[in-house]
Amino acid sequence: MLGLVALALIMASCCKETQNTKTMNTTMEDLMTRRSIRSYTDEMPPMEVIEEICEAGTYAPTGMNKQSPIIIAVTNREVRDKLSRLNANVFGKDNDMDPFYGAPVVLVVLADRNAAFTWMEDGSLVMGNLLNAAHAMGLGSCWIHRAKEVFETEEGKAILADLGIEGDYVGIGNCILGYVKGDYPQARPRKENYVYWIK
Repeated sequence: MLGLVALALIMASCCKETQNTKTMNTTMEDLMTRRSIRSYTDEMPPMEVIEEICEAGTYAPTGMNKQSPIIIAVTNREVRDKLSRLNANVFGKDNDMDPFYGAPVVLVVLADRNAAFTWMEDGSLVMGNLLNAAHAMGLGSCWIHRAKEVFETEEGKAILADLGIEGDYVGIGNCILGYVKGDYPQARPRKENYVYWIK
C-alpha cells in the first residue's frame, strides 16, 4: 500500500513538472513570436478576452508596488475615433489618417507621476504585459505613442474628468487590440551584440 502511495506521489510530481515545462515553453514562445500588428479587421473581440488582457496589465511589477498606472479600456467606437483624431493631430496628419490602424480596441495606459518616482517604468511594464497578453489570447496588438500629448489637450483632460480620474496622470502609450488582418508578420533577425555577458 505504501508503495502505491509513493508511486502516486512520484507520478503527480512528474506530471506537475511536465505541466510547468509546457507552461514555460508556451510563455517563451508567446514572448518570442509576438509582433506589432498594423492591420486589423473590424471584428470586436469578446469583452471577457479584453477584460482578461486588462487584468494581466494590472499584474505588471511596479516600483514599491505603488501601482501608479491606470488603464482606460476603450471599446466605444465614438471615443476610439476621437482618440484616433487627437492622436493624428499630434502626429501632424490629417483626420483621414488612423494611427490605430483600424483596431477596434484601445487600451490607454497612464501613470500618476506623483504616486511613484518609477511611474514611467511602471506604465511601460503595464504596456508590455498588455501586448504579450493580447498575443497569448490570439489577438494582434501594437504600442502607439503620443498618449502623453493627447492627454495634455483639453479634450484629453475632459475624458479623464468625465471618468472622475484625478491626479497628475501622464499618458504612457496606447495598446491597440484586434484581430489580425492579412498575414502575420515574420520576425526580423535580432541584431548582433544584443546581449553582453559578464561571467
